[in-house]
Amino acid sequence: MPRFRFQLEGALRQRTQIERMKQRELAVVMAEMNSLQAQVRELEQTMQASTQDVRTNRLTGVLDMSFIAAHRRFTLATRQRAQSLVQKMALVQRQIDDARRAVAEAAKQRKIIEKLREKQFERWKADVSRKELAEADEVSMQLSYWHGEEEAEASVKESS
Repeated sequence: MPRFRFQLEGALRQRTQIERMKQRELAVVMAEMNSLQAQVRELEQTMQASTQDVRTNRLTGVLDMSFIAAHRRFTLATRQRAQSLVQKMALVQRQIDDARRAVAEAAKQRKIIEKLREKQFERWKADVSRKELAEADEVSMQLSYWHGEEEAEASVKESS
């Protein structure tokens, strides 16, 4: 039986590789976003722990105003770092959106070639089936012709 050969197999492989590359790029950007989110969570936890420590341990008895001022500066600096991270996260989110669009486009391009391959395969299958059917018809025609000749010879012999 003949084998199906897709002429654009190389193009399909290339588009599949491009899609995988775009997926890897998306994964890198998403890992960066996860890292930024972890840093923001860590800053929030540090601020909460520091504030809780001040509330429980530093606001009783004699107040140390220099410590409270230092804590306030620490809190403001931490918020500024968190705000900076949030701005970076917004930029990274745009990169993620762009990378997702690129992955979707690469998948679309790959699927176009796959659909073309499927259509060509179906067409090839139909051609093979049609040829096999034509061969089977030819064989049956030859058999019926030979069988008809044998009957004709047998009737000629009976009449003689």
